[in-house]
This record gives sequence, structure tokens and C-alpha cells, in this order.
Amino acid sequence: MSIGIVSPQVMHFAEPLPLQGGSALADYSLTYETYGTLNADKSNAVLVCHALNASHHVAGVYADDPDNVGWWDNMVGPGKSLDTDRFFVIGVNNLGSCFGSTGPMHANPATGKPYGADFPVVTVEDWVNAQARLADRLGITCFAAVMGGSLGGMQALAWSMMYPDRLRHCLVIASTPKLSAQNIAFNDVARQAILTDPQYHGGDFYAHGVVPKNGLRVARMVGHITYLSDDDMAEKFGRDLRSGQYQFGYGVDFEIESYLRYQGDKFSTYFDANTYLLITKALDYFDPAREFGGDLAKALACTKAKFLLVSFTTDWRFSPERSREMVQALVANKRRVSYAEIDAPHGHDAFLLDDARYMKVVREYYGSIWTELQQEGRA
Repeated sequence: MSIGIVSPQVMHFAEPLPLQGGSALADYSLTYETYGTLNADKSNAVLVCHALNASHHVAGVYADDPDNVGWWDNMVGPGKSLDTDRFFVIGVNNLGSCFGSTGPMHANPATGKPYGADFPVVTVEDWVNAQARLADRLGITCFAAVMGGSLGGMQALAWSMMYPDRLRHCLVIASTPKLSAQNIAFNDVARQAILTDPQYHGGDFYAHGVVPKNGLRVARMVGHITYLSDDDMAEKFGRDLRSGQYQFGYGVDFEIESYLRYQGDKFSTYFDANTYLLITKALDYFDPAREFGGDLAKALACTKAKFLLVSFTTDWRFSPERSREMVQALVANKRRVSYAEIDAPHGHDAFLLDDARYMKVVREYYGSIWTELQQEGRA
């Protein structure tokens, strides 16, 4: 059952937000959506953190855009794994995004012109601090759970370290405690595609009335390859030819080429180039163990939440080994941890898809959270 028609909300913040990079961001706004009903003592709130190209629009549809379905609509809603008949769910669009919250395309109060490349580089930790401010405004002192997949999982993990008393459960899905060198390399290739596009204009392409579409197309194509498994691509496309025979040129010969170009073309029509640069840098920088000499167990010693971690066997971008690394570090700190490794063929994108085993794991975990609230008389 779908949650139905939803509406985004906007909250403005005048107080400067200190950023890890040393600067601060003032007069910014966060766009967010909520689903379900907040209970009397505000103990049933769940924060859902989004991945690279997603947003605050987690579930439901818009009245004026019924085809725009929330990116985790299969997960969040009445009777679904994250049941909005029980929980009050919040989705927040991260700073620097291009889907509502203050980002590079918005006016810099100091100049009256779009920030462009002058928008400060933000980190996962900066996003978490901004989300905490939003929670303060909503009167939520402690979340029943903070949950996210991929980059969203990094945010959930950061919540458990930065605000250990403000969440009872942490759900980290298809994520990692830091990017591998290979992942950083993929991100840099994608950024270089944008930075070297003549239409990028040093980040000020808004003033020129253009979009660095070629750069965005290539960036998306590179990224999309990392989201799919080799088996999934082989099953969907194999070496199938678009026209049944070789063209002996440099256009589209194979179906996989056609698919990637379609994904790149579509992405270039709605995503902001500066946002792509910002978010991939935030991915690169996340490494909470860095301050502890690379010891993740020491980094997670401050956590107090209970954890659920989920990985997928064919996810080579954020492989199960990375989730097991987090599990081991949490167990070393005697944290209560549940872990599921799902044998799914879809690669990294599996966390967005319907898999009965995956949905059951999450459903049962939220069922246990609901039982806790009932036993405490807070449900």
C-alpha cells in the first residue's frame, strides 16, 4: 500500500553551520518530507538518509507529479518494512543537493548570484550536523532509528558516533566505513569528466545559460557501471547488438552501450554538475577511523545504539567485506549487532530493489523496535 500524496516542507536556518572544511554556511534551508504520525513523546521518529542522486522524497507521490515516486517507496509506507502506521519517518535533502535544500544553484547571500563552484565542500559529518538541527526544530531529541543505504548508510553510521545519545538503533545498508582506492578513482574520473567539459565554465555555467551535459553524461555512465554486478549486466544485456550486426564505427553497437548512454542522457537533464562534484567528494572524505590511526573499533567505541547491517553478495562497490569490517568493530565494542548478507544478483543497486529476504530482514528489525516501544509504553 502506498503512502499516497505527500508534500515537501522547507525549514530555514539563519545561524551559521560550521563546516569541517573550516568555513560556515549561513542562511540556508533544508527541504524535507515526513510520513506517518509522531507520537506523544516523539519516540517513534525514524530518520532516513539518502544516497548520491536521491533526495528527501523517500516515499509517496506528488499531487502535481504522480509519476515521481519516492526512491524507497517499496520500503517505506503503511504495512511496509518501515511501517508508517507505526513510525514517523523523516527524509531530509542534504545541503549541496539540487533537489531543494540550499546548494550551488542557489543565490549566495554575499553576492546575490548563484554559489556555483564557491559553494563550500561539505562532508557526511556536516550533513549529520544539519540533520540534527532539523531534529531540534522538530522537538525530536532521540530517534527510534537512523537508517540509510550506500552514502545514506555512511550518514547513519556517523549519527551513531556523533550523536550516540540521539538514536536507539542504526541501520546501515549496502555501505562502507570508507571508500577503497578503486572507488575514489571512479569518483575522480567522473569529476574530471565534468570539470573538463567546456560548458562547465569553472562552475559558473548558470550565468552562461548552459549545462555541462557531456560531462554529466560520462560521470553518470561511470557511476552506473559501479552500481551493477557483472552477472546482472550479462543477464540483461550480454553482448547483444543493438542492430544485430557490427557498425564498424564509434557509435552504439551493443545494448549495454545504449543503456548507459540513455542513463547518462536522462541524468544530465535533472542533476546539477556542482552537486555531483560535492557529493562524490563527501563520499571520498568519509573515514571516521582516520583520526584513530585507522582503527575502526576505536572510532566506534563511542557508539551506544543497536545495529542492523545489510550487505549484498554481488555488490562490488561496497562489498560485504566492508560491512563485516563494521560488524567486527562493533562486536569488539560489545555492541548488539544483527547482520544479514543477502545473496542477490543486482550489485550495489540491490538495496533499492524488492528482494523478499531483504525486506523481511528490515521488517523484522523494525518489528523488534516497535516491540521495545510497546514494552516501554511508548508505542
